[in-house]
Amino acid sequence: MSHDRLRPAATALASELATRLGCEWVAIGFVEDRFCRVVALSHGGIGEGGSDTLKVFGAAMDEALDQAATVVFPQPPDRPPRIVLAHDELLRTRGGGVCTIPIAVGHELVGAVLFQFSEPVSSPAADIADWEHAVALLGPVLYFMRDRERPLRRRMGDRFRQLRARLRAPDNVRWRVGLSAAGVVLAGLLFAPVEYRIGGNARVEGEIQRVLVAPVDGFLKQSLVRPGDRVKVGQVLAELAEQDLQLEHNRWASELAQHENAYAAAMARADRTQLVISQARADEARAQLALVDEQLGRTRIEAPFDGVVIRGDLSQSLGSPVQRGDVLLTVAPRERFRVIVEVDERDIGRVRLGQPGSLALSALPWDTLAVTVARITPMATAVEGRNVFEVEARLDAQPDTLRPGLRGVARIAVGREPLLWAWTHRLVEWLRLGAWSWLGV
Repeated sequence: MSHDRLRPAATALASELATRLGCEWVAIGFVEDRFCRVVALSHGGIGEGGSDTLKVFGAAMDEALDQAATVVFPQPPDRPPRIVLAHDELLRTRGGGVCTIPIAVGHELVGAVLFQFSEPVSSPAADIADWEHAVALLGPVLYFMRDRERPLRRRMGDRFRQLRARLRAPDNVRWRVGLSAAGVVLAGLLFAPVEYRIGGNARVEGEIQRVLVAPVDGFLKQSLVRPGDRVKVGQVLAELAEQDLQLEHNRWASELAQHENAYAAAMARADRTQLVISQARADEARAQLALVDEQLGRTRIEAPFDGVVIRGDLSQSLGSPVQRGDVLLTVAPRERFRVIVEVDERDIGRVRLGQPGSLALSALPWDTLAVTVARITPMATAVEGRNVFEVEARLDAQPDTLRPGLRGVARIAVGREPLLWAWTHRLVEWLRLGAWSWLGV
């Protein structure tokens, strides 16, 4: 445990075992691609030993792992017989004795420790049992150090092979049948066409919105409604101060009287020149007077139709100056609405007139409203860093709780697509666009 990596830790363990037990060699190996490979020799000898020696050690370890038991060769008379062909091959050139103990983690054999002695193994069964206990305690520690160092793909491959081996076990028939059925169902869900919907933020607006503006320059006299108030056609909504216009009316009325008197005097004198001049000036005064009268009639701002005020709180602006054309109020019908859906530019190509959809409003989350696409705006606008197209939809039914300005989410059914495509097409499109922009293909 004083080492951070597998190889020095395994070498330290092999060296300690060789010193305590008087071994000529101690080798530690782990299963890699179904065969045991030596990862450490006692006293750092893995760098000195040739590949043939390591192969012989590995074959002896495989022989013990295949039998899932400790193999001692030459075999003592008090131990059960084992297959020892690889162990015999190991001792042909080296002589002495050898003992190979498998390393087990859970219910799986993951490696082995090989002890080679210069003399045949004459230790009693109790000593060999002690060696097995030591390997059982220390072997898993090395295995987990090795597992931590391995690449992720190899670890995932091992987990997959372990899972497959467990599923192939005779006592896991129900699991195999269940997983097969789940796989069939999942494949059906992924590849069977389902209704594909595209969505976006939506808002409710009046089908007709009338903006009421200041007809003349002046001052706001009073405001009779606020946003949310229902109004009737012809109802006075606000008034502008008419004092200045009344003074203007009086001025032009006085000038008109003067020009009419001058006209009468010129007619009495038979002065044609003065008669024409007075008549022209009187006509100008009449026109200005008519204009002022018209402006006086416009100081009362009236509702153009039955509806509801959706914008314009003038109660805090009484007495403030207004200029001609300033927006004062916005009125929308009370029972005729439209839905504006913000559709992302990546999805607008799939939207067609007449497609059905549904609308869920934040104020009415317990219910959804059916809508139908009625119009597609051909111009994109930037909203929160992305381009969207405004799609106008018609409500199939309009509940009494609906109000202009409500917001929510709308989804439009644009066809049937496999569920797998619906989940992955964004990523595929992004990769295609990235490949085209990076590689030019």
